[in-house]
Amino acid sequence: MKSETAATVNVLNGDSFRNIRATHPSEVMGRIPGVHASVTGGEGHKMAIRQPISTSPLYLYLEDGVPTRSTGFFNHNALYEINVPQSEGIEVSKGPGSALQGSDAIGGVINVLTREPSMEREMEGSLEIGGHGYKRALTSYSNTWDDDSVRMDLNLSHTDGWREKTGYDRQSATLRWDKFLSNGGFLKTVFSMSNIDQETAGSSRLLLEDYKNNPTENYTPISFRKVKALRLSSAYEIEDQNTLLSMTPYLRWNEMEMLPNWSLGYDPVVYTTGHMSAGVMSKYRMDFQPYRTRLVVGADLDYSPGSRDEDKISRTKVGNVYTSYSIDEKIYDYDVTFMSASPYVHGELSPIEKLRLSGGLRLDAMRYEYDNHLSILTTGNHRRPGDNTTNYLHLSPKLGATYAFTQDFNGFASYKHAFRAPSESKLFRSGKAADSMHLNPVKVDSYELGVRGKPLSVLSYELSAYYMIKKDDILTYKDGSNVRVNSNAGETLHKGLEAQIGYLIAPELKADAALSYSKHTYEKWAPDTTTDYSSNEMHSAPRWLGNVSLAYSPDYLHGSDFELEWVSMGEYWMDEENTHKYSGHDLFNFRAGYDVTENVRLFGRVMNLTDELYATAADFGSNAHEFAPGLPRTAYFGIEGEF
Repeated sequence: MKSETAATVNVLNGDSFRNIRATHPSEVMGRIPGVHASVTGGEGHKMAIRQPISTSPLYLYLEDGVPTRSTGFFNHNALYEINVPQSEGIEVSKGPGSALQGSDAIGGVINVLTREPSMEREMEGSLEIGGHGYKRALTSYSNTWDDDSVRMDLNLSHTDGWREKTGYDRQSATLRWDKFLSNGGFLKTVFSMSNIDQETAGSSRLLLEDYKNNPTENYTPISFRKVKALRLSSAYEIEDQNTLLSMTPYLRWNEMEMLPNWSLGYDPVVYTTGHMSAGVMSKYRMDFQPYRTRLVVGADLDYSPGSRDEDKISRTKVGNVYTSYSIDEKIYDYDVTFMSASPYVHGELSPIEKLRLSGGLRLDAMRYEYDNHLSILTTGNHRRPGDNTTNYLHLSPKLGATYAFTQDFNGFASYKHAFRAPSESKLFRSGKAADSMHLNPVKVDSYELGVRGKPLSVLSYELSAYYMIKKDDILTYKDGSNVRVNSNAGETLHKGLEAQIGYLIAPELKADAALSYSKHTYEKWAPDTTTDYSSNEMHSAPRWLGNVSLAYSPDYLHGSDFELEWVSMGEYWMDEENTHKYSGHDLFNFRAGYDVTENVRLFGRVMNLTDELYATAADFGSNAHEFAPGLPRTAYFGIEGEF
């Protein structure tokens, strides 16, 4: 029950979620206060939840509660491996996760929900086209037979890309089978797959002159990314009046081949990474008296062998554009196996009727076993450590309280400690770092206060404030030769205010707002003897984020709906020195739909209605401003039917 949850949790689900018809996760994530997903190319993204916009491993991505990747093999583009457009919605818990969740959960937990099968036979299909060669076909079939229910979803998408050489293709499928067992138990089995082939230059930044006058230009047309992902899980639950037993075994397989565009200037490479996983999530819940007490004990086990195969390349550059490349030498070839065992305990009780207290402890025991297939290198820009093992052991406490002032007004407070073990690429792809294998885990202490209420039947709100201290933050520093080095750089501070407001102005007119104001600073960061960024604001960290939508469903045009959306981002620093700023932007989007018949619907939308020139990423480096231009005004139209 949300009123007794000592955390800020936002859910976007149901028909309203699917009617957004997002072509990119940013179009849905921005409707949650304090959350921003930026476009990097295709459906790739960077995330910012109570953190700056970055690719850092700070978030835990789940599908129906099961991690989509192993902790050791984090991918900041995790949402493109999930069939988001055909899901039931997204649940976001901001800040460190509870004791039930693993070490990735520092900035937030993102849980994508699969759609339940229907009680009767149901077929759905939609066809959509848009600017820049965009095409998408979505189909779904669902039915129930006695104690078995099935839903099958298929997503086929293609775009040529609005910038040169920025096209992508994806094929995704989701199969869910629900079964009610004779002993009263319930079994939910989910199989998901995605295959993505994209030219990744969407995040390729341009110099200021091209950004303003030639935004379709692409300096890195040779870059690419090919992604394959398979997941299978089967969640068994049996519940009676006072207890619940849950067991969820799972299998995963991921592979990615890519030539990254962002490193072509300083570290040109092409590589293949991947991992397999076998694991189980188990928990037992018991409710008892006195004080309406609840106790949850559980453990998560994960075994994930993986690998990296990487080659240095020589590239040909004509003007500002990289036109071709050739393979030089192999610089990394290793296997690494990640293993973890994480027992936890979580408890809740109500010493008085209106007060709910909660607390938990999680112990994460993690191990990497690293096997280098090449020679050991202790100098240069691609150092290679010898075979070794790395272990992490950490205890994370959580405390929370909620208080029901009235039936429609409650408040909450929480303290959560969390940590994040470095991923395999930080530890064993050493780069120029003299000793990457002994990076410390990032540690976080987070404090949060909030209130939520519904004072009127037409008005609801949730307000929260947070204060988060990160120690041993793994930050990236460019040395004098522009080579990037990762290190436990010191301490960062993150604090902010968030507001979610919904107001039914009239029976036909509803307004929703997601607003946040935050500040992210380097408290201690002196990467070398001549550089000290302490007290500076972190780069790519806008203080202001806003999303306001106005939805109109007129009675005089039954079956129609219209929405105008305002997306706002404030200014932010483009460099750690705090000398250059991106000015921010304001975008407007329009969506509309009309039910032609009971089973057929037309829909359309126009993104960036005013054709604003804006950046999805902005940076200042090598004495030059660089901007990744965002999508210009683009229209999409489609038809869907139910049978």
